[in-house]
Amino acid sequence: MRALRCGLWGTLLWLPASSVWALCASVPTLPAGFGTLNSTVVRTTVQTASTTNSGLQCTGSLLSLLSSGDHFYATITSSTAGLVGPTGDVIGYTLYADNSTSYPITRGVAFDFARNGILDLLGLLNGTTPKAVPLYLRTQIGSNVAAGVYQETLTVAWSWNYCSGIGIGAICLGRDIGSGSQSLTVTLTVSNDCQITTPNISFGSAPVVAGFGTVSQSVSLSCTKGSNYTVGLDDGQNVSGGRRRMKSAANNYLAYDIFKSAGAVRWGSVSSARRSSSDADVNPGAGTGTGSQVFNYNAKVYTDQATPPASTYTDNVILDVQF
Repeated sequence: MRALRCGLWGTLLWLPASSVWALCASVPTLPAGFGTLNSTVVRTTVQTASTTNSGLQCTGSLLSLLSSGDHFYATITSSTAGLVGPTGDVIGYTLYADNSTSYPITRGVAFDFARNGILDLLGLLNGTTPKAVPLYLRTQIGSNVAAGVYQETLTVAWSWNYCSGIGIGAICLGRDIGSGSQSLTVTLTVSNDCQITTPNISFGSAPVVAGFGTVSQSVSLSCTKGSNYTVGLDDGQNVSGGRRRMKSAANNYLAYDIFKSAGAVRWGSVSSARRSSSDADVNPGAGTGTGSQVFNYNAKVYTDQATPPASTYTDNVILDVQF
């Protein structure tokens, strides 16, 4: 009787690296811009910006495979401490790893994007489409700065080391190790602005035009640091013969005017009729950004006109600032 022998050949099976492959590369960044903001907003309100590409791009699916030995370090440095403008003013801002304030990045200190689930949140390695690492930025309030373009060039140095392929038994088939540095440009344009305080003018009441007294008041402006500007008052809604006029509901008029400082020079809206920042009665000169510059004026009812019928008379005058 012949014995029947049957042989079994064992085969070692492994998952090709391509099924979980994730190669990273250092690539050129995309700039981050805060846009154009007026100086008051820059000083008082946090502003946000971001870049969709901070210099690292990866392809693959490794979200569940990252181990404690894997890392994606970003070290961000610069020769300046923030966005620098034309006069040397600086706007400070903070870098973040995601679109929140949970993961601030300290300049000069390596930040590991593999930790804290940040890569999971970004979806960086989820799928086969190349994805880049974004960065998020938030300005710090309190920057009192002049108008102009503010810019900073960051150096983003990336270093990565992670398992790039997994075989049966979760054996690492190889590691993707690399590094690279890219420049990232951040910009913010500051525009001029003024915060204006303008009290109403009230002449009170009188039986005849000669009974109205002079109203002495002022307007206060807090304008962008270093700005030279002029302030104008338009002719109101009912000007006639070079005089401003208040109007009643019955279409009667009461002529009046507004004069510069304590004098009798009419404050107007064009050319020399305007007032310059250097002509302020308090704190003359360029704007300071935070301190007020005060412009005094006199308002008077013309006494060489006939007394109109008793009524309430009003007018609206627009103050404008030109830089």
